[in-house]
Amino acid sequence: MGHESSSTVKKRPGGRSARHELRSRQLPQDEQPVRPGLPGGGRYHPLTDTDVVRIHNAALDALENIGMANSIPSCIDLLTGAGARLADNGRILFPRSLVEDVIANSAHEITLYARNPEQHVHAGDNRVYFGTAGAAVHMVDAVSGMYRESTLKDLYDAGRIVDRLDNIHFFQRCMVARDVPDPREMDLNTCYASISATSKHVGTSFVDPEHAEEALRMLHLLAGSEAQWRAQPFVSCSCCFVVPPYRWAEDACRVLETVVRGGMPILLLAAGQAGATSPASLAGAVVQEVAEVLAGLVYVHAIKPGHPAIFGTWPFISDLRTGAMSGGSGEQAVLMAACGQMGRFYNLPTGIAAGMADSKVPDTQSGFEKGYTDVLAAHSGANLIYESAGMQASLLGMCHESLVIDNDMLGAINRTVRGIEVDDESLSLESMRNVCLEGPEHYLGHPQTLSLMQKDYIYPDVSDRLSPNEWAEQGRLTIVDRARIRVSEILDNHFPAHIDPAVDRKIRENFPIKLPVESMRPASDTIASSVIEK
Repeated sequence: MGHESSSTVKKRPGGRSARHELRSRQLPQDEQPVRPGLPGGGRYHPLTDTDVVRIHNAALDALENIGMANSIPSCIDLLTGAGARLADNGRILFPRSLVEDVIANSAHEITLYARNPEQHVHAGDNRVYFGTAGAAVHMVDAVSGMYRESTLKDLYDAGRIVDRLDNIHFFQRCMVARDVPDPREMDLNTCYASISATSKHVGTSFVDPEHAEEALRMLHLLAGSEAQWRAQPFVSCSCCFVVPPYRWAEDACRVLETVVRGGMPILLLAAGQAGATSPASLAGAVVQEVAEVLAGLVYVHAIKPGHPAIFGTWPFISDLRTGAMSGGSGEQAVLMAACGQMGRFYNLPTGIAAGMADSKVPDTQSGFEKGYTDVLAAHSGANLIYESAGMQASLLGMCHESLVIDNDMLGAINRTVRGIEVDDESLSLESMRNVCLEGPEHYLGHPQTLSLMQKDYIYPDVSDRLSPNEWAEQGRLTIVDRARIRVSEILDNHFPAHIDPAVDRKIRENFPIKLPVESMRPASDTIASSVIEK
């Protein structure tokens, strides 16, 4: 019962100093508490097994009896050659057997390659990855709330930030370069700026097939040759090949044919808006987008069987009072999760969107909207969670500080994806016996605690866990304050150099690159080079 003196209490080696020392060590990626592609998706099922089958059958019925309109001639030739039928009203109809055969013979796992091999994205099965996306036309000042038009430099800076954030696994362009008005130059510069900014896998898009062909020539230079590009394509194309409801987007279809033939992985993106361009019924919205994406999959398969394609069902929610998009709504969360579940039913590499807060700035509303939309998406079974970080105002705004804040959130969400491993060691009976019968009756400094503090626990970068007194002593910084500091640290110091300077010069000689070389290196280097030139 006694109060033993400190000299008689059996001390365990380590304690606080040992925990701090262990915390400062960098573990190999496969031992870290969260990492890209953790298995565990599919724990949240908004649809019952019966619901899934009914949606599947309804989608096949829609393709067989409603079909797709506005087919370009090459599309008609490809699809009728594959077994589809051109109806008298000009719509392409898809026999059920054709769609089922394509699903069965499509690529069920694909690799989205990165310039850094350690950052390859292996999409398939139940692996989960988070990334950016979007076409914001504004940048958001996280403190003032002011919006301004987004620029090419903003896009490059966003990529540099993502390059340093461990919980964002791929970078798809998240804003429009409003200072590059020419569509061709915008497409080429969007692709170039993204690749220059990060060694992670990059996603981009094209408005014209000629732009895609030109970008492919640039990518061949970057890869070393066309053959090297085709072996490991490190850029994918986000293609809105459909204009809901059930109409092909003619220019996008030409882009689709170009990138598939060019060896570029493709995100087949159908994005109806519930109550406007897709049914207001959530089940109906899922049916339509599943049907449209399956039509796109048949199209891709007719060009090149087994080509890496992502099942991109992205139905969006409208606020039916106003017609405005509501990316942060509960309906949006459950709708995307249902699409993730459908992707697992088909066993196709699946990408959905989440994290599209309606809030205009990174505030409390932004946090809870991103939280539940990203959580449900991650647990739905989807492999790729696009738009998961950085976006505000239902995709109209993008915020650099939000990328950093959301990276913390995604780390915590990824920890929930990982779940809890149960084995003889983790059940901890030996540790309990040791602590209760032999030790100081606590687990601080216990070997199991020290061994697991990095492997099982994740620690935030900018989120606050200080006591109120410590927080006050350190200046009462908000999460936005800390995010601004982190953004400045990255942008002042991180200038990726994974493109050979000679290759970069050749690209600039052959393509209208607008991003100045000076903006891609530290200010001190720019000053020094200008002095040398003088």
